[in-house]
Amino acid sequence: MDEPTLDAIIARYEAPSGRLLGILGEIQDQEGYIPRETLAMLSEKLDVRLSQLYSLTTFYSYFSLTPVGDHVITVCMGTACHVKGAPGILQALEGMLGIKSDTSEDGKFSITTEDKKFTLEIARCFGACSMAPVLRIDGNLYGYATKEDLPAILAEYGWEP
Repeated sequence: MDEPTLDAIIARYEAPSGRLLGILGEIQDQEGYIPRETLAMLSEKLDVRLSQLYSLTTFYSYFSLTPVGDHVITVCMGTACHVKGAPGILQALEGMLGIKSDTSEDGKFSITTEDKKFTLEIARCFGACSMAPVLRIDGNLYGYATKEDLPAILAEYGWEP
């Protein structure tokens, strides 16, 4: 992200309450992730320790320090989803996408396909326990998910077997 773009984002967040999260969210929305260089530049501009910004970006699952694919698939691994089969859904997705999920360098469980089309990650809870197991793709929630549902769901996002 270039400096004038970052300056424009900072200017939109003058109020101290939620300022950092708002700025980081807008950077994430524009870039698809938060580049380390942008985090360093933001640290200097706001006179906020880089470690504080890093803490925020690694604490909130919304933020990513590494580029993500065109479509982000998040499997809920909260208790209800886990008990109702989420580990099997994650395993099936890994097979379908030809990847093995892993912990990324920012400490999050995430991996992107070689063609950069899909990123597979997990979350601890979506708050949709009554529809367990649940997965989310690009903000769209899919409840009562089964392995058999996955090909049709992924096809909506351009996946081809």
